[in-house]
Amino acid sequence: MVQVVLYQPEIPPNTGNIARTCAANETPLHLVGELGFEISDRAVKRAGLDYWPYVELHQHPDWETFRTVQQQQGGRLVAFSAKGTRSYLSYPFQQQDWLLFGPEATGLPPEIMAIADTVLRIPIINPKVRSLNLSVSVAISLYEAKRQLGDLEAI
Repeated sequence: MVQVVLYQPEIPPNTGNIARTCAANETPLHLVGELGFEISDRAVKRAGLDYWPYVELHQHPDWETFRTVQQQQGGRLVAFSAKGTRSYLSYPFQQQDWLLFGPEATGLPPEIMAIADTVLRIPIINPKVRSLNLSVSVAISLYEAKRQLGDLEAI
């Protein structure tokens, strides 16, 4: 099953919205490294509303711990960045993919992008817009992966 990974997320409502999206899609959510907030933060809880019990949430204290889990479970590490070399629209997602997103302010560090199996971008038409909101980016990519894999057809 596709999984969502947030590396050092910084903005509580974004993580709450992402948790809600993951709950709606029965998709595991992994939070990796130092968070820019407490997971019990009111803004995180409010954005996730009463859906938190339905989120399969995994917290990893650091990148190395997460990588051990990811490698044990298998699957490709699919990073997303405005610097990605390939559009997510042309990428064939697989069931065991891990969709990886970086901190809102800086994005994924180069050393993490370097070990990803691929680095994808979400096309933005207006060149004056640098990036999309993190929760929007996760939703777009997760729904595309689910669509390609046929996970939305039975609904």
